[in-house]
Amino acid sequence: MLVLPTGQILLTDFSNDIEIFTPKGGYLPTWAPLVISTPLQVSRGHSYTISGFQFNGLSQGAAYGDDVQAATNYPLVRITNLSTGHVFYSRTHDHSSIDVASSSIVSTHFGVPANQEPGISKLANGIPSPPVILVVLKQSARCGITAM
Repeated sequence: MLVLPTGQILLTDFSNDIEIFTPKGGYLPTWAPLVISTPLQVSRGHSYTISGFQFNGLSQGAAYGDDVQAATNYPLVRITNLSTGHVFYSRTHDHSSIDVASSSIVSTHFGVPANQEPGISKLANGIPSPPVILVVLKQSARCGITAM
């Protein structure tokens, strides 16, 4: 069992039959993370720091008996190109915390994929946080601008 970023549950019994459960309803806006600091310009293939609240969600994920503990309390960074609508997920690493339901400021590093489309994009975290507009540069320059 794995909780997906959409809120759906992916279930497999290790056969060729894979099930996806889509729950009714949705999330409450108060569950969404809040980005308080991130670069406003990023370059493909580089790593940056992002910080904010509730990056690790409100639960640790899914558990199935004593067989599987599929923790999903890690930050997600999603960058959507505004021209094409294409969505890219960044690898996150070196989290300051993996506590769930925390009211503390947390941070993580995210790597901008090398194939990320350049241009004006929006960055969101986990359950769609209020997006931050940023520019993905074609060249590989580092910028120290942050959103507050």
